[in-house]
Amino acid sequence: MKRQTGKSRSSGFAPRHSLGQNFILDDSLMATVAEASLAGPEDSVLEIGPGMGTLTKQLADRAGKVLAIEVDETLRPYLTVALENRKNAEIVFGDVLRFDLGKLCREHFGQGPLRVAANIPYYITTEILLKVMRELPDARSLAFMVQREVADKLLAGPGEDGYGPLTILAQMHYELERALEVPADCFTPRPRVDSTFVLFRRRQLHELRDEAFFDKMLHRIFLMRRKTLLNNLISQYGLDRAAAAEVLAAVGVPEQVRAEALDLAQLARLSEVLYECAVKKNIAGPDSDSVSDAGRERAPANDTCEEE
Repeated sequence: MKRQTGKSRSSGFAPRHSLGQNFILDDSLMATVAEASLAGPEDSVLEIGPGMGTLTKQLADRAGKVLAIEVDETLRPYLTVALENRKNAEIVFGDVLRFDLGKLCREHFGQGPLRVAANIPYYITTEILLKVMRELPDARSLAFMVQREVADKLLAGPGEDGYGPLTILAQMHYELERALEVPADCFTPRPRVDSTFVLFRRRQLHELRDEAFFDKMLHRIFLMRRKTLLNNLISQYGLDRAAAAEVLAAVGVPEQVRAEALDLAQLARLSEVLYECAVKKNIAGPDSDSVSDAGRERAPANDTCEEE
């Protein structure tokens, strides 16, 4: 692949280290990235971090509409020039973490198929990815440029390094694919790490009764990774040892197991069992919300965590 060097083209724009700016200016490479994002004429695309607009142009040439969120106002003149002949592309300036992404997309796109593409500062990858997954659950796909190490974690399996809440949430809701490996030499300025363009195709592998409950459960049971799951259930949910053992028996895992050993199906089952316990006995644990009254009405009968 062609290596970019020096400042961004001949514009004189110097990427800002404080914003984690590393641009790809190779049009042919960005065309490949745009193809990998699956954007088509019927799609609206939300792009996060357009930078100099190299990917934005390619997305606009393929998608019905493109809306890009850029935090750096000093890029406005460069983006204006880059997109002057692409009337289906629009830029909004601001911090993506401060937007209500669902509301933003409804206002700009209305209804219809949505995809997300992002080449974002690596130091906020996790925050942005979690925000997109939570606020845009109907997006057909997400396509993120991430550090290769992050890609390894996202694709990790039970018991492997990096397997944790982010990985599990991603794999529970998306089929993940390494779409493209991108060496550090392709960026300006050159970062210290290589990158991977990861494609997330939307799916629902296991039905979850309460997404928020599952999300909180993951963070609790992984809070002390080296503890057994039994001890985490005791400390995080206020269960006694016998009740925690009943929960694990209902899931079908041994008492000595750690959270990182559970696969997606076992985690979904654990969430179901704990949810029923929460409905019946109002288990909570530290810094938690109770299950709603509506949730209590929906709870089926279960021998685990019976009322006393």
